Amino acid sequence: MSKIIDLHHDIVFYLIIILFTVLYILSFIISSFHSDNIDTPRVSFEHHEKLEQWWTIIPALILITIAIPSFSLLYSIDELRDPQLTLKVIGHQWYWSYEVGQIVENKLKEVTFDSYMVAEDDLMFGAFRLLETDNRVFLPVKTPIRLIITAVDVIHSFAIPALGVKMDACPGRLNQVSLFMNYHGTFYGQCSELCGINHAFMPIVIEGVTFDQYNIWLKKLGC
Repeated sequence: MSKIIDLHHDIVFYLIIILFTVLYILSFIISSFHSDNIDTPRVSFEHHEKLEQWWTIIPALILITIAIPSFSLLYSIDELRDPQLTLKVIGHQWYWSYEVGQIVENKLKEVTFDSYMVAEDDLMFGAFRLLETDNRVFLPVKTPIRLIITAVDVIHSFAIPALGVKMDACPGRLNQVSLFMNYHGTFYGQCSELCGINHAFMPIVIEGVTFDQYNIWLKKLGC
């Protein structure tokens, strides 16, 4: 997500330059060709081949300059590093299920739990309406994580804007996305694919914690 924000700031810089350039050209044309200022315009021409060439070449160069970091970011998002842990996400109408596990004594122990939205009447003071869940997902920071995302009924979308993660959950298909958190904290998300009447009521809450806290959470789950 930090790279997405950096790219956004770079593109906005170019947009501001283009905006003021276009405004300057418009003001120049209005002042030069407006009939209220002078009877005969100060500048008079119909065609200018070099000008037309330059106003084609310059936008093309700007688009190329923007495209290079954009493609680089797209490929880096799709790049799959060697993950240290895997979290499976399953979309339901209308809640999320998670499968997580670890190897204990050379055996894989897995646990599955559901995560429902907390009703407004049950919210604790300071909790976010429509965003809080009864079971949060704890994940370690500074750790390459693989998310395997699917659904059992209709198409959902697992989206956490603050982490730059958005992946469709399709029935009968396993989609994969990588996740790497730089900071501790709580990250909220929601289903971003219209999936039925309660589409707006299946939030996601991710807790970025240390590896020790993550292991304690696994033990509480019985893993």
